[in-house]
Amino acid sequence: MIEARHLRVLRAVARTGSFSAAARELGCTQPAVSQQMKALEKSVATPLVVRSGKGMQLSEAGEVLLKHASGILAGLSAAEEEVAAIAGLRSGRVRLVSFPTASSTLVPKAVAQLRAARPGMRVSLVEAEPPESPAMVRAGECEVALAFRYPDSQGGAAVVPSPHASAREARAEATLEAAASAAATDWSDLVVQPLLDDPMVVLVPAGHRLAGRDGVPVGVGELADEQWIAGCPQCRGHLVELCAGAGFQPRIDFATDDYPAVVGLVAAGLGVAVLPGMALDAVRRDGVAVVPLETAAGEPVRREVVALTLPDLAGVPAVGLMLDQLAAAAAAR
Repeated sequence: MIEARHLRVLRAVARTGSFSAAARELGCTQPAVSQQMKALEKSVATPLVVRSGKGMQLSEAGEVLLKHASGILAGLSAAEEEVAAIAGLRSGRVRLVSFPTASSTLVPKAVAQLRAARPGMRVSLVEAEPPESPAMVRAGECEVALAFRYPDSQGGAAVVPSPHASAREARAEATLEAAASAAATDWSDLVVQPLLDDPMVVLVPAGHRLAGRDGVPVGVGELADEQWIAGCPQCRGHLVELCAGAGFQPRIDFATDDYPAVVGLVAAGLGVAVLPGMALDAVRRDGVAVVPLETAAGEPVRREVVALTLPDLAGVPAVGLMLDQLAAAAAAR
């Protein structure tokens, strides 16, 4: 097997014309150079140097190997320099996947801080909701994914019961679907960095009976008779679970994950909606009121926002810096 150190010795011998001169150039002993050359000749099974009255010269095989050695050693030097740049955070790449509310709140500040600190690093961003985003990390399509899950959920199931189902049937459907999709929020194979707890709130029209509660939470059971505007599949599934826990199934008339559209529909009096608190930073709230939300058991409703990466990637300097900047952006909220 040809090793890089053998090729460096060959190059020095060809350049200086002797083992002793090559040893001085390389900063080692003449016997060490001789042993390296013998090992290289053994690897290729043919002599690489010939001795003559004019000194030491390369054989035809030695000349061929030297020609290739120059390119190989140059490529190795370039690779070593690039790796050193990445390790020293002079360069590098992080592919980031985020869900929309984090893209508009956490990501801009985190990426701006990272680029200010390390201008040579490249960060790219695409959007995806969980469970797609954790799957992208596992598939090697990104280094870091921002994701969320509901601690009070059995799995974030996207359940939309039949409008004719009873409350008992709705609960049964939610339980079965949640069990089937529990793996969607099983991140035990990933490095999970908690970022923040995002409180869920209810949006109601400005003239709604609950609009003047002045920060007093509303229990989900108080909304049993409302018409609903639901969000993404995982959010919609969580809404159905919450309502099933309070003994009713929500009447979902509209479904959109576009938050300005949700606000517009609520402001027009077409229903109420549950939104994450982070979403309120990116939308105008004209014509709506925001009310904190509680479960049927009286607990605040929240979602856990995290950053995910693979264990092998967590030690990569660029990935570690990206995680640190995301945590700093979350802490500053």
